[in-house]
Amino acid sequence: MEKAVCNHGFFMMSPNLWIPSTKSLRRPLRLADSTRSVPVTISHPLHHPFLLIQVHHSPISSADEAVILEQVGRMLRISKKDERDVTEFQEMHSSARENGLGRIFRSPSFFEDAVKSILLCNCSWKRSLDMARDLCLLQPKIALDGNARSKRKRSKCSDDIGNFPSWKELLAWSWVDEKYLIKQCNVGYRAARILQLATMFAQGDLREDHIAKLEQSSDPTSFETLYQKLLKIKGFGPFVCSNIMMCVGFYQRIPSDSETIRHLKQVHGKQNCSKQTIGKDVEEIYGKYNPFQCLAYWVELIEEYENKFGKLSKLEAANYHLITAPRYLGTRE
Repeated sequence: MEKAVCNHGFFMMSPNLWIPSTKSLRRPLRLADSTRSVPVTISHPLHHPFLLIQVHHSPISSADEAVILEQVGRMLRISKKDERDVTEFQEMHSSARENGLGRIFRSPSFFEDAVKSILLCNCSWKRSLDMARDLCLLQPKIALDGNARSKRKRSKCSDDIGNFPSWKELLAWSWVDEKYLIKQCNVGYRAARILQLATMFAQGDLREDHIAKLEQSSDPTSFETLYQKLLKIKGFGPFVCSNIMMCVGFYQRIPSDSETIRHLKQVHGKQNCSKQTIGKDVEEIYGKYNPFQCLAYWVELIEEYENKFGKLSKLEAANYHLITAPRYLGTRE
């Protein structure tokens, strides 16, 4: 589980909380009604054949239990398709096989992945962390569950972090507009992109159930259709869209930017690599891993970052912002 979680900057972003001492992940997950959330801790006890999922709330229904398991499965990529991908990739990549790698951590929902991909762009890593935290601080204020909002009003704690807001919550209240998001969450120009994405879900242009089916598919045409649809959203360039596609489970597009150029120069000796040649260079190095080019690239990045900063799983949350690599784990300045 440690390797399945601590391999992408998303695990450091609120509301995720990795606890190094117990090697467990804690965060809110939504119940079956999609309006309420409960804190959940996920761990893999030593010598235990299964994950231990503790729900810090009672009682929960069988429907709630099923939805929580579905979210955990998505985050940790527990599915028949993911198992096939990991097995096939490790057959190609000896280092990944030897180190048990091949899963890239993601969020419990596509919407959260997409918004966090936006938060990675054109800012420092600390700023990305802060924006994600501010969105989670906002969530209890805009929760669709009346009880949650009532409790928030009565709470004396101004640092009451909630779940990551859903697209329904962001669109539910007229006062949650672009200016409000900028003021409350300091997301800048990203506010318009986030609300546009939420509107696409509201209008049915994007649907979580359709994307969930796609994630279990191996049809490159369907993935390409989603990629082209995302590209039409203002502010969703190739880097953001490729990062989202990686989260969905399509690994042929590498999220390439200046960090990729730096990596290819330092690790692969591609001293003449540039924006003009990056496509050719990436294909030359990672094409042999098709259709898992992105997994091969990411395994290298994680190894490089851990050589610089130590094991990511041992970092305390309070120190995440101290990581100063310009585009650490996908952050793009």
